[in-house]
Amino acid sequence: MDLQCLNRVECNQGAVRAVRFNVDGSYCLTCGSDKKLKLWNPYRSLLLKTYGGHGNEVLDACGSCDSSQIVSCSTDKSIILWDVSTGQPLRRFRSHAASVTCVKYNEESTVAISGSLDNTVMCWDIRSRSQVPIQTLKDAKDCITSLLVTDHEIFTGSVDCSVRRYDLRNGKCDADFVGAPITCVSLSHDGQCILVSSADNSVKLFDKTSGELLGEFLGHKTEDMNIESAIITNDNFVLSGSITGELFCWDLVSAEIVKKLIHTPLKVLNSLCVHPKKDVVLTACVGTFKIWGQTDDVKIDNEIDID
Repeated sequence: MDLQCLNRVECNQGAVRAVRFNVDGSYCLTCGSDKKLKLWNPYRSLLLKTYGGHGNEVLDACGSCDSSQIVSCSTDKSIILWDVSTGQPLRRFRSHAASVTCVKYNEESTVAISGSLDNTVMCWDIRSRSQVPIQTLKDAKDCITSLLVTDHEIFTGSVDCSVRRYDLRNGKCDADFVGAPITCVSLSHDGQCILVSSADNSVKLFDKTSGELLGEFLGHKTEDMNIESAIITNDNFVLSGSITGELFCWDLVSAEIVKKLIHTPLKVLNSLCVHPKKDVVLTACVGTFKIWGQTDDVKIDNEIDID
């Protein structure tokens, strides 16, 4: 695995709580403790737009499938729908009773799904003017920390040590208990496996259909921090942040550590995001984010017209 640091960006928005690629990997979003959301061209270190409207720290964000809208969530208990080009908020959703930790779109970007410290997941119809969620999922026994949304399923990670799968076609909910609070749930790019990070300093790989444990990845440290993980685009390597400031890279088959990349020594590397089409990775630590990959992988992206 040959990831090199291609760029480092100072965000100037306090601590960066999350970093996210947009749908085609051309741009990225950073969520800050300064109550702001920022849109970047990460290849040129160019700030394109700042979105201000939350009353407290922004914890997560997601771009729509056509990149025209953004949905974000905050410790102010709200979800905001933004117009990308104008930077103005279009809608605010306020039904959660506690901090909203994670937010995702469905595949068509017609529904936003949010998870909260109030133990619930709420689904919001983006197309209507209703301020009431169209569905509320209350099966979790503790805080929701992570969401994964596929074409007909919602997976949730929770402090109650469970990964829950909601089948939207029949309303069925199944739960698998991992043994430690969940910090991140993500999907392999072939759609066959679920990657689960937990607070016991482990990342586990499960078969999406059977729930069989396929691998366990160790060596990083999470303690009580909400550390994210992911599988690289070619599905050959597993990645995770660490409180040591390192990006850990494991071989997916052997589960051996193949590389440790340092973002900021001894500072928590909490968030990461894999490019949707290439072996390029964003990492966030303290007030910065870095983009990792090979020069040839980002050459085309670096030439994007941003005017």
